[in-house]
Amino acid sequence: MPGTAVEMLETTRSELSPDPKANPLVPLVAGGRASLETLAALALEQHRVIPADRHAFLHLAQRASEEPAAAGFFTTLAEGEELAAERLGAFAEACGVDEERMRAYEPLPGCQAYPAYISWLALNATPTDAVLAVTANFATWGTYCATIAQGLREHYGFTDESCAFFDFFAEPAPALDQQATAAVQAGLDSGRLDEKRVYTYGRLLQAYEQMFWTSLSALT
Repeated sequence: MPGTAVEMLETTRSELSPDPKANPLVPLVAGGRASLETLAALALEQHRVIPADRHAFLHLAQRASEEPAAAGFFTTLAEGEELAAERLGAFAEACGVDEERMRAYEPLPGCQAYPAYISWLALNATPTDAVLAVTANFATWGTYCATIAQGLREHYGFTDESCAFFDFFAEPAPALDQQATAAVQAGLDSGRLDEKRVYTYGRLLQAYEQMFWTSLSALT
């Protein structure tokens, strides 16, 4: 096991980094080849994912009563999901999604597997283990969002407001990284962190993330 939190975070991100070809949809958006209907489905799925993840992160923060660094990390994530939700509406509107369509939409199982597993982690994983698994996954998510935002501007004529949801997740978050490092170091120091469990959690998260994008790409 790596000796410090920084080393462990770097190792976990490296080991769980997905194959560049694992995401079939992001390259389509980057090249302007994804349909507007597929982008609308992306907005509709995120309309369900964001609040579900926010509740899960708040629960993890509440469970981390003996792990203040982890509690702070998940509180920050929950606050971030709330800010993201405020930006999602402009993207949905640009895709032609209105309130009636949002209410009538039936979510795709492959897209909702990811938030379902985040909720499982909130109930079953130790908060420190969850910090490491989620941090590894978020690095991938941020890269995808940066590529999508660029593609939306270049090929779909979306405005900065319409891309703000993706811009938000694509931005570096040094304060959040510091909180993650502190939480992982506390887990190492206390002996609570289990490297094998973390790898399993992270591997499954990445697999469910891939299912999200694969399910959407099938609509294009």
